[in-house]
Amino acid sequence: PPAVPPPPGPPTRGSLSLHRAYLRSPLGLLRLGQLAMGAAFWVTVAAHKYEGAAHFALFAAVLVWLLTLALFGLSLLGRWALVPWLGSRWLLTNLVHDLALGVGLYAAATGIMGYKAEQRSYCNLPGYSQRCLYSAYLSASICGGITACLYLFSGLYCLSRRCRDERDII
Repeated sequence: PPAVPPPPGPPTRGSLSLHRAYLRSPLGLLRLGQLAMGAAFWVTVAAHKYEGAAHFALFAAVLVWLLTLALFGLSLLGRWALVPWLGSRWLLTNLVHDLALGVGLYAAATGIMGYKAEQRSYCNLPGYSQRCLYSAYLSASICGGITACLYLFSGLYCLSRRCRDERDII
């Protein structure tokens, strides 16, 4: 089968320039929200003592955050054509990243942190004097839930573009 050419990016010049249309698009705005809320999730977990399954939650959050940062950077610079094999399928790449990795891993991480918050709910009582991780785990769980929803919205946006036979992300 003939190779499908990559979707067109912004006009190329000698120097790097920002793809402003992407930054103003729904996907660009959702990516900014994902990066902000994802960072809030993993910074909240990493800043406190964590053990057990929280290691997986932190790993999943950082992995997805770094991949999102890479997708955002390549899309913002309009350089997705430089990525071998995936550049010609950039909309599909974003769709799979959002629905499989973003929603899947953040939903699992949110469930883990919610379970850990529930385990620590006893120390939320007035007069409890020991150090308590309840609020940190609850905050991480809320941030993770919001982040998973943002990935779901961006995945549905990419899916709707794909169903309309559009090949570009904006």
